[in-house]
Amino acid sequence: MALRSQPTAFQARLGAELRKMREAAGMTAREAAERVGTTSAQMSHVESGRTGISAERVRQMATQYACLDEELVAELAAMATDRGKGWWEEFRGHLAHGALDLAELESRSRYMRTLQAVYIPGLLQTKEYMRALMAYGLPEPTPHHLDLLVDFRMRRQRVLERDTPPPFEAVICESALRTRVADRDVAHRQLRYILEQSEWPNITVRVIPFDVDGFGGAGNSMLYAGGPVPKLDTVQLDALRMILLDAESQLVRFHSLLDKALGFALSPEESRDLIRRIAAEL
Repeated sequence: MALRSQPTAFQARLGAELRKMREAAGMTAREAAERVGTTSAQMSHVESGRTGISAERVRQMATQYACLDEELVAELAAMATDRGKGWWEEFRGHLAHGALDLAELESRSRYMRTLQAVYIPGLLQTKEYMRALMAYGLPEPTPHHLDLLVDFRMRRQRVLERDTPPPFEAVICESALRTRVADRDVAHRQLRYILEQSEWPNITVRVIPFDVDGFGGAGNSMLYAGGPVPKLDTVQLDALRMILLDAESQLVRFHSLLDKALGFALSPEESRDLIRRIAAEL
């Protein structure tokens, strides 16, 4: 089997979890390879996500590593057998790998929570808003590439429209609601759209207002994506490049930061009232 030159985040995550399991057992890669009847090189490829693995081999490894977390092992085995290609594969070679990884992460999430201080969350943006936002970058995208970026984000939003969509909780700072990435009309339609989305049963919108005391978390914008079991949760951060975090300590930290931010947010009803007031001021 040919090695993957650039594993997806999903493929890399399976390998990383197997590596964590091995390290928790106190085994070297060489020792583990001998136990399961493979080579150190092959073990390295599996743990880096550069090659696939069968569900049977995942369970064999878990047995050798004395892992008693049956739910985790079952989900890792399911990940090993999942060879499906999602809609985002249509954009491979045209958009950055990180964008495709984010779409896959959202598609596979059991629930999502986001904190955004500067921009409207991508899954709640109108087409006009996202076009203005993406056109602002340097170098400016070509018209064709801009169309691709917008189409891709619109496709991402469909995750919230599935028959059984994941619960989505958006905590948005008032600054993001008031920033006009385009003009007054686009801003007004964006706010009306958020109000409409907030009425959906799977979407909760809460706003952190300007006049709340003590909120110092505006620099913690993030997406927290719940996995099939808590150990498979993921945090997504935006920097110069997209960052995905999955270490247990990081998951605990960012989950706690989100909970802390919620303590400063208005209730969903109060949040809708504030959004209506902001829209009326435009």
